[in-house]
Amino acid sequence: MASIIKRKKNYSVVYNYVDENGETKQKWETWHTHKEALKRKAEIENQQHTGTFLPPSNQTITEFLYDFVSLYGEKKWGVSMYDSQTALIANYINPIIGDMEVQAVTPRAVDGYIQTLQKTKSVSTKTRKAVTTYVSDKTIEKIIKLLRCAFKQAVRWEIIARNPFDNVILPKTEYAKRDIWTADMIRLALDKCTDSKLYVAMNLSFACSLRMGEILGLTWENVHISDEDIAADNAYVYIDKELTRASKRAIETLGEKDIYYIFTPLMPNTSTRIILKKPKTDSSIRKVWLPKTLAYILREWKKSQDELKGFLGDEYQDFNLVVALPNGRPCEDRIILKEFAKLREDAGLPKVVFHSLRHSSTTYKLKLNHGDLKATQGDTGHAEIDMITSIYAHILDEDRKVNAQKFETAFYAKPDLRNVRPPEEPAKSEPATLDLESLVEQLQKSPELASALAALIAAQAPAK
Repeated sequence: MASIIKRKKNYSVVYNYVDENGETKQKWETWHTHKEALKRKAEIENQQHTGTFLPPSNQTITEFLYDFVSLYGEKKWGVSMYDSQTALIANYINPIIGDMEVQAVTPRAVDGYIQTLQKTKSVSTKTRKAVTTYVSDKTIEKIIKLLRCAFKQAVRWEIIARNPFDNVILPKTEYAKRDIWTADMIRLALDKCTDSKLYVAMNLSFACSLRMGEILGLTWENVHISDEDIAADNAYVYIDKELTRASKRAIETLGEKDIYYIFTPLMPNTSTRIILKKPKTDSSIRKVWLPKTLAYILREWKKSQDELKGFLGDEYQDFNLVVALPNGRPCEDRIILKEFAKLREDAGLPKVVFHSLRHSSTTYKLKLNHGDLKATQGDTGHAEIDMITSIYAHILDEDRKVNAQKFETAFYAKPDLRNVRPPEEPAKSEPATLDLESLVEQLQKSPELASALAALIAAQAPAK
């Protein structure tokens, strides 16, 4: 049973409980009003009676998240996810609320934490500079999603009774309209491109809707461009891996799960490694057919790569990568991005990022196939079709304009209805005036009409 003790400025709820070691302990909880204390007392007694009471724990969020990463994250996450999630914990969770006890986190405390995050400066790392001055709404959304998952496990582990991160009101994320290049702009950029690696990468991104990591992780055994394949319009690439950089810690912690190859670093003391790994989602593993021109571009690129390989001999490190450095080693995204930025400036084209070529690809394909979302999703590898409909919804407005133009040509111009006017409403006739003299004259000329009129009047007269 619990009891309430009145103190000078507040009230204490006092009760006994058995801790995880089987020892009986006493707990004092302080409340500002007698009403709050009564409510808490009733809650404790009800939980003890129904067997749902959870013993108090002073475990901090930092301690809990260490267990969460060890018991949950290491089983569920890949190396990229491990790095991103542990970075959020280290940069934005532990420094702010790490010392708070897990059982002290309430929905109100969560709201206060979100407000604090909005005023917190973004953290830059050795490999990545912060894009925004303060933590962005998008990053806050990722942090809360991580904590919601973690505290869901806390409920499952019976540390807390309910998840305080459920039903959180997040800052409204404003998604800026994506700037993309048109097909003509991409043609101009390709005409101006003098870097062979970038030229191949741009074609693969636009024609095949590939992500950067998928382009850089593509190997020649997955490129099918034989004479027979091209003649039958069956040339294709098979995407089953991606190139990325992961921390040595993540690799050692998780083992080589979903990692196909770890490249030996040039500097052995670096804390990261370039790896070939399985894509994040199963939907990203896919077959993408090639336009014939791109198939021939890849054949020429393979020929020049083989010539270079023969020229360099043993100095060429052959990893069978389609897009590689002159010595055969993997080409990281920063190299492509640097060359792309230079090309963009030299060609005088609008400022977009390399990834926008993938968006241009999706937009272009949706127009070519008249909005076939499923076929387009097959090329892009999006896990959810909503990603396509939400991100690329802006093209619908353009197509609606085209619809109006087609409607004009198909309907109004055949036959030419442009001079047709809506039918006019019939003119309202004025009420007729009774000409008594004319009526009398008609009755005198026709005794039958007079008799019929007299009979009609008699029939309508009220009975007396």
